[in-house]
Amino acid sequence: MRVVSNTSPLLNLAIIGELERVREQLEHVLIPLAVREEFRLETDRPGVAPLRQALAEGWVHVEEISNRPFVEVLRRELDAGEAEALVLAVEQRASRVLLDEQEARRVSRTLGLPVTGALGILLAAYRAGRLPSLRVAMQRLREEAGFWIAPSLEADLLAQSGEA
Repeated sequence: MRVVSNTSPLLNLAIIGELERVREQLEHVLIPLAVREEFRLETDRPGVAPLRQALAEGWVHVEEISNRPFVEVLRRELDAGEAEALVLAVEQRASRVLLDEQEARRVSRTLGLPVTGALGILLAAYRAGRLPSLRVAMQRLREEAGFWIAPSLEADLLAQSGEA
């Protein structure tokens, strides 16, 4: 399975100490250069150390994109990481794209690319018994990573998990 990620899902999960859930579920993740740059690996900001480790271990791997004109078209609506991640997903014929931002998810669907994000990873981890509480993980995303979750989405996810 080929999976491509944007910055947000990996960084936010790294910030709350749950990046390993991605590895457990997906084994290997491709990112474009723009996403690697958005990680700002030279800093000590929250979440960077686990991302450096994932890159060093090779389960998160940087891939070059070739279709720069397609990136420029997508940049009209998306940031650099999102645009490059979507182009990389198309080029690699990815089976899934990790995205959190609503507009990027919409564009991904129009390109026929299945999408999940940080919350989908956490829900799957909870269902697999690898995460003690989805509610606590979402609270940590909000408080530690500044991740916004629509109240209706949170209620739906908690209902799906049985933690409602």
